[in-house]
Amino acid sequence: MDIPESLLRRLDVPGPRYTSYPTADRFVEAFGADEYAQALAQRAQGLMVGGVPPLSLYVHIPFCEQLCYYCACNKIITKHHERGHEYLDVLGREVELHVDVLGRGKPVSQLHLGGGSPTFLSDEELDGLMSLLRREFRLVDGAEISIEVDPRTATPARLARLAGMGFNRISFGVQDFDPTVQVAVHRVQSFESVRDLVLAARELGYESINADLIYGLPKQTPESFARTIAQIGELRPDRIALYAYAHLPGRFKPQRRIAAADLPPPEHRIRMLGAAIAGFIEQGYTYIGMDHFALPDDALAVAKRQGRLHRNFQGYSTQPDCDLIALGVSGIGRMGATYSQNAKTLPEYYDAIRRGEFAVVRGLALTRDDLVRRAVIMAIMCQGRVEFESIELAHLIRMREYFAGELSALQPLAEARLVEVGDDAIQVTPTGWFFVRGVAMTFDRHLQADKMRERFSRII
Repeated sequence: MDIPESLLRRLDVPGPRYTSYPTADRFVEAFGADEYAQALAQRAQGLMVGGVPPLSLYVHIPFCEQLCYYCACNKIITKHHERGHEYLDVLGREVELHVDVLGRGKPVSQLHLGGGSPTFLSDEELDGLMSLLRREFRLVDGAEISIEVDPRTATPARLARLAGMGFNRISFGVQDFDPTVQVAVHRVQSFESVRDLVLAARELGYESINADLIYGLPKQTPESFARTIAQIGELRPDRIALYAYAHLPGRFKPQRRIAAADLPPPEHRIRMLGAAIAGFIEQGYTYIGMDHFALPDDALAVAKRQGRLHRNFQGYSTQPDCDLIALGVSGIGRMGATYSQNAKTLPEYYDAIRRGEFAVVRGLALTRDDLVRRAVIMAIMCQGRVEFESIELAHLIRMREYFAGELSALQPLAEARLVEVGDDAIQVTPTGWFFVRGVAMTFDRHLQADKMRERFSRII
């Protein structure tokens, strides 16, 4: 698809990724461990709206051996692998706190290990962690069990061990294959090493293989990134996540090692995005939405075609909307109509868990208005369509009255042919799907009143 550069420029503004609504920057310290425990207890008593479907689990492993200068994740750089022992011990206690409230053996349909670098842990430590989770929870048949892998810490033999532990989905952090860019961001890994891992994962029967890429990194050019796009096409992963680099050195200290003069200018970033979209579609990928691509037979592409796409803190998902327990330092979870986040530092996290308390330090209890807007924003982000009647029946409102200002604000996007606003629905157009964040932002009440949007990554 040929997207005009003029349109890309017009929409090159900061905005949330909407893995939740309201977004995590709206969390407050007034929501803490006690409020989180109450939300868990309500689930245990079956009081959650819509019943109690299976859980989703996220486990954050914060450690990395080396610092990647672009990284905005919560991580701890260390070569002392023994630090993993203490962390896993405390993590085990956090699991016990949850089981004490929920009961043992609650079903889990989705488990994801992220970081940091989960493969910082040894095979024995990962095996022990998986045994703990299987003992305290019940992974249902067909559960998605995924792990993020740093290619520099993995071998085909390690992937075989991970498969033996039950992992059936894997994500490789690639970012860029250009050697000059890799040196500039302090993450050097050869195309050949990643290729060997992808081939091994395929032979081992992983159900889905993902590759993460970033455009807008220092020393990148449209020509160099085009080579990376072509190389990804050779690997042909099942899924591709294409993220825009957000240079926010005031918020993320590692990014201060990147010279702003080395960053590609806006016109080059726009060219990179346009070429990547065109390249992946030409390679046969389906555009899932907001930076994500998948092969047509991948479960994510099938879910999009069938209108079953969902979204959570890990991004797009085939799993129905469900409660998410986040384990580990800085983990962000959802329970019913609440969001929560654990302490961001190890001392604070360790101290809370060892006192026998949840490590939640901030969160949010959603208001009625939040719930209405979340339903609209997630319908836009996942289906690209908002049916007025379904929102009106579920939330007892009149769409055209409740969102009169927002529907008016959509008119410039309608004139740009990104959306169609009808009498009974909002429909994102095929071109608009590439800028779905911009459409969703119209309904974000918090964002519209916010003058400090630069803390978000840019849409383009």
